[in-house]
Amino acid sequence: MKWDSIANLVLVPLLLWGCLMEERFIFYPSSRIEATPREIGLPFEDISFSTSDGVRLNGWFVPSPGSGMTLLWSHGNAGNIGHRVENIKLLHEKVGINIFIFDYRGYGRSEGGVSEEGTYRDAAAALHYLRSRNDLDPKRIVLFGRSLGAAVAAELATREDCLALILETPFVSIREMARTAFPLLPIGPFLRIRYDVLEKIKKIKVPLLVLHGDRDEVVPFSQGRKVFEEAPGPKEFYTIHGGHHNDTYIVGGNAYFAALKHFIERAQAGGLKP
Repeated sequence: MKWDSIANLVLVPLLLWGCLMEERFIFYPSSRIEATPREIGLPFEDISFSTSDGVRLNGWFVPSPGSGMTLLWSHGNAGNIGHRVENIKLLHEKVGINIFIFDYRGYGRSEGGVSEEGTYRDAAAALHYLRSRNDLDPKRIVLFGRSLGAAVAAELATREDCLALILETPFVSIREMARTAFPLLPIGPFLRIRYDVLEKIKKIKVPLLVLHGDRDEVVPFSQGRKVFEEAPGPKEFYTIHGGHHNDTYIVGGNAYFAALKHFIERAQAGGLKP
């Protein structure tokens, strides 16, 4: 038997298996809410809202009295909003902004099963909910996405108006991540899930801030830079020196939160224009 035939016998099943299992490689939802803002003394509203296709989602609205700005937070691919409580507290204290963080379908207390298109619908529903509130200014909403959530927030920014867009540790695309994770296994072209941030970012027309840790062990720092470079602007890039994938807000410390606050304040004041 020829060596190329042997290789095909091994590689083809591996490729098929990888493609069939891609959701399990990409999405790591948890249904158990281990903590809420209440445990850390932070007032919040437990919100239930529906998507355009009838899926009930759960989210938390954390008000910041005196702030006219609202941050819509699309989280990463693992866990649920309960795993972001400490981060929510620090963001609330140091940036001083209303925060609405929600769980995608299949995560936390949200119903349904997760999918790429589903996450896009979920973010759109979260934005629609915020716009429906009489106590919020619909023109002063900033979209924030971390990791996989960066792809979700970027997609939303191509469809809906927002004041600004903040992407933290964004990747180029799922295909590019597959090439990074499995350099010897060419599964990228066969994947159905795309999350093509690079294509989306070219369509962004609002001020953009990209943040990335220079020691990110999951999404290469170079991918965050590439996303930034393809954006039309106005745009800013902030390097979190020593930051890995999941500790950016810890390693970044006060300087990290100051960068977020400064960008949001400038966007609010109209100081970020092409």
